Amino acid sequence: MDTDRDKVDTMRLPWLRSVDTLAPPSHEDLIRLVALGDEAAFETLYDAVSPRVFGLVRKVLRDQAQSQEVTQEVFLDIWTQAARFDADKGKAMSWILVIAHRKAVDKVRASQASSDRDLREGIKEYQESYDDVADTVETKMEAARVQKALATLTKAQQESISLAYYGGYTHQEVAKLLDVPVGTVKTRIRDGMIKLRDTLGVP
Repeated sequence: MDTDRDKVDTMRLPWLRSVDTLAPPSHEDLIRLVALGDEAAFETLYDAVSPRVFGLVRKVLRDQAQSQEVTQEVFLDIWTQAARFDADKGKAMSWILVIAHRKAVDKVRASQASSDRDLREGIKEYQESYDDVADTVETKMEAARVQKALATLTKAQQESISLAYYGGYTHQEVAKLLDVPVGTVKTRIRDGMIKLRDTLGVP
């Protein structure tokens, strides 16, 4: 009996070895399945690559909440665009990270544009003329010029304006953060805006 059992085990060994050496699906395999609408493959892919995707996005954005939001957008793109992946042009991981980097950079640009718009609106509030001056500011203000102009302000003015227009805080919140009276914050912002107007050459 032992001999017969040994023969059976010997016959099964090649099969057992083939099972043991089965490799898990590659990222490329998972992408192909995702393109066919395979939700299980998508979950597997998410578990496998989401840490790297989030790490890249976090490195660009630095903000935890924004990074989580953008990471979800990346995987939404992967789900909807999986059919566009071409294995002949590169690895799946590279394709995914390109999407992640592009999404993160787009988020930075959108946030910067929004902050610049807020700052422009703030400057207009402190201009003597609301007509010609406002039009001039709209045409002249660019992100690089804003940063250069901000550098000419005192540190206190920079802090107050940055918190108010880049951080989105109210005057009261800025005062609390800087531990100074609200009146002091308003004065710093007003004087800083006037200097920005002069630095930017607004008549």
